[in-house]
Amino acid sequence: MRSILVLADRSPVSEKRLQAALSLARANSGHLTVLIDTPVARYLMTDAMGSGYLAADIVREAVDSDNAFAETLNKRLLHEDVPYDILRAEDEPTDAIAEAARLNDVVVLSRGQPFVSDVVLRGATPVLVLPRDGTGVLLPPSVVCVAWDGGDEAASALRLAVPLLVQAERVHVLTVAEKSGGFPICDAVKYLARHGVKAEIAEIDRGGTVAITLDAALAELQADLLVMGAYGHSRLREFLLGGVTRYFLEDSAGPTLLLAN
Repeated sequence: MRSILVLADRSPVSEKRLQAALSLARANSGHLTVLIDTPVARYLMTDAMGSGYLAADIVREAVDSDNAFAETLNKRLLHEDVPYDILRAEDEPTDAIAEAARLNDVVVLSRGQPFVSDVVLRGATPVLVLPRDGTGVLLPPSVVCVAWDGGDEAASALRLAVPLLVQAERVHVLTVAEKSGGFPICDAVKYLARHGVKAEIAEIDRGGTVAITLDAALAELQADLLVMGAYGHSRLREFLLGGVTRYFLEDSAGPTLLLAN
């Protein structure tokens, strides 16, 4: 993972998100792209006749403010030991991130950002979802758990996480229940072995929901990161499925690397 994309803004957790992205770039001799987005469509007003128009003065003020923020960040990043560029966008966050992510290896976001699930479900680039407060993040991770159910999503996430897994001291492949007809867990371990990753299999007895069972296993194994596939390709499916994907997007405390197939 040598091309890292991170969204920067003025939220309290943005600095910790940036630090995590810098750590990931350093560990992989990588390049950091910092995206600063000003979604101008949010300044669309409606007149008395019901016609829409952009409030030009407000838009100009918002764009100028974010341009100044970008310049401040640029001056600060000059003193970091990571090559970088700063990218400006004016689309809605999901579209801006998806566009910028096309030639990046991973996107770094924070749990609780309202558009995270939409970015994940685009499925093109893995998304590293950090804790809401940005604390407790170790990158590169020392202990990594991979959630495995034998499905295509899990296989894709595992394959794309290899650059992180080869740097870990311990890797556990966790399974609660494999999909009928899916890839056996031993095949996942064999695949990792070809990349020099010695992984251990952990078959977990289900206690409560699959998500809570996995989360408890992460705590017991003192995992720094969970790698998992994300499920759902549309808003309807996302709403209906919820479950494990939604839990680790919204409720879990630790960092998670997700990919929708």
